[in-house]
Amino acid sequence: MLRLLTWIIGLPLAVVAIGFAVANRQNIVLDLWPLPFTVGLSLYLTVLGSLAIGLILGLLVGGMAAGGRAARRARDAETRARVAEAELASLRGRAAAAEAAQALPPPGNAA
Repeated sequence: MLRLLTWIIGLPLAVVAIGFAVANRQNIVLDLWPLPFTVGLSLYLTVLGSLAIGLILGLLVGGMAAGGRAARRARDAETRARVAEAELASLRGRAAAAEAAQALPPPGNAA
């Protein structure tokens, strides 16, 4: 299903990008202001390149945020595991004490 959705969205976007590139082949000059450089590029390359850089940066930021959430979930799981182990040890100690109390004869029945 995901592959079909990718084709349904990706194919029209590719057609639009190709049409944009064909229609905007004229050259423009980019002045890289703080630096003393100018670059001559095609208009479509400038626009589509900017979109590609934005997409890559967005994916990087999203990936870092997802990684942070995964690390937080792992820490929370470790904390819950430690608490559960401590509770299990406490319950085992109480169970052993209860078994030991049942094994002793009742007080006052000394023979």
